[in-house]
Amino acid sequence: MEPGNATRVSEFLLLGFSQDSEHQPMLFGLFLSMFVVTVLGNLLIILAVSSDSHLHTPMYFFLSNLSFTDICFTSTTVPKMLVNIQTQRKTITYAGCIAQMYFFMVFGVMDTFLITVMAYDRFVAICHPLHYLVIMNPRLCSLLVLVSWFLSMSNALIHSLLVLQLSFCSNWGIQNFYCELAQVLTLACSDTLINHILLYMVTGLLGFVPFSGIIFSYSLIVSSIQRIPSTKGKYRAFSTCGSHLSVVLLFYGTGLGVYLSSDASSSSWKGMVASVMYTVVTPMLNPFIYSLRNRDIKRALQGLLERKLCVH
Repeated sequence: MEPGNATRVSEFLLLGFSQDSEHQPMLFGLFLSMFVVTVLGNLLIILAVSSDSHLHTPMYFFLSNLSFTDICFTSTTVPKMLVNIQTQRKTITYAGCIAQMYFFMVFGVMDTFLITVMAYDRFVAICHPLHYLVIMNPRLCSLLVLVSWFLSMSNALIHSLLVLQLSFCSNWGIQNFYCELAQVLTLACSDTLINHILLYMVTGLLGFVPFSGIIFSYSLIVSSIQRIPSTKGKYRAFSTCGSHLSVVLLFYGTGLGVYLSSDASSSSWKGMVASVMYTVVTPMLNPFIYSLRNRDIKRALQGLLERKLCVH
């Protein structure tokens, strides 16, 4: 299509959920409750870490950043979905779709980087315990987070700018409840070769490199734990990374589900379930995984609750 004949799309249709009005109140209640639990759970983790001086360590610094990212990640998609369900409208403006895509990619990639950095943190803590605070000093921790934010925002900005160059056909229906890059590209009339090359290349890099780093870190962790003579010492060492390992399996498991279902047909319920698991359920479960398996977080949350009760 010639640039002069480019179709100016004003809005997209988010066709992810059932059109049956009988199911709308149930969906609204379900996702509203999940959103509230996600925000409150991750906010409690942030408050617990910031209020307890014992948790001012690299591990909990990265955890609080992960909780903040999860709040933002869920807030990118769920509020708009709730508004659409409540108003019986499934539209999102062109600018709103681009913005949602941008922030979805920023926080999604940021999650990947933080989980990888947390694996490196556990590797240093278990394999080099005597030098842990020297290696994982505040400057390095801050630098790792800042670099992660820069790479996440740069990646999202490049994809978003390339999408802005596209023109779209008359079919503006997105088979999801949020503006997903791969789905938006299928609606374009203009050539999307560069977009797809970049999408697959970045997806491959962000899928392979961080996951390889996590696998490498845990292989060294397992090797180091095996050299610990006592069973109690082995259990204590492994328990420090049990929560993170659970988050890794949940994050990459649901992420893989989204990737495998990205080419599914428009009626694919499996693809919708995978998207909900990745964008809503995973951020909601992360606080429970860390709080239920971590005595330090439990103690900090109890102390925070007691202080709140004393104030009142």
